[in-house]
Amino acid sequence: MASWDYECGTCYKVFASGWRAREQHCDATGHSRPDNECDTCARYFRSEDACWNHISALGHFVEVCSMCDTTWPDETQLERHEHDDLLYCNACDRFFHNNLRMHLTSRVHLGTNMACPFCTRGFTTATGVAHHIEAGACPNAPNINRDALYELIRAKDPYGLITKKLIGWMGSATFRTLHGLNQHTNSPIHQQKLYHCPNRRSCSQDFVCLGAIINHLESEACGFTRFHKVQSQFGAIIDPGRRLTFWA
Repeated sequence: MASWDYECGTCYKVFASGWRAREQHCDATGHSRPDNECDTCARYFRSEDACWNHISALGHFVEVCSMCDTTWPDETQLERHEHDDLLYCNACDRFFHNNLRMHLTSRVHLGTNMACPFCTRGFTTATGVAHHIEAGACPNAPNINRDALYELIRAKDPYGLITKKLIGWMGSATFRTLHGLNQHTNSPIHQQKLYHCPNRRSCSQDFVCLGAIINHLESEACGFTRFHKVQSQFGAIIDPGRRLTFWA
């Protein structure tokens, strides 16, 4: 019997025209397909193990990737292949050549579930909350900006796990005019790097603001933590009443 000749498992009639003819026959007669039949060819076996060995050896799985024609045992493994290997987003039905991670952490997928602790405005990521507060844009905390937030975090980080100990820090200075403020914000002291990556073994990056270090950790670039851990534990870093938490 040729590999495309399908056989009835009850009466053993052979259908050279293919599986559809065999299915029509079974539907009409109440007969069934052979036990332990391959998912994609006409061969069948005496045992389930023998059938599985055949399927595994020849890649005769029922799920076929439409992009590269590889086959997979089930839909879950096919979707994992499309996501990890082909950078495919199932929810959007789109392939991404190099920015799938950025897409999956966008507002389209995450919404705006990260809330500012002061005004409850929603943001997509912890980075968005940090930039909102550091910019002095929160209406309920207008006196908290980049400098004030650094001082708050530095006070609860005595061992300098993420904050840099700066000599002669003048972050709390006040200014009478907008020109004076602009001169200060453009000066070297204001652009000092206040934070460093907690992954001291393999990452030596420093950062000017909290938003920058949070964005670095969210990116998983140095492998110190995972994106979702940063989101779930971000509150501990800006709440003066909570212990500083790290996401390793």
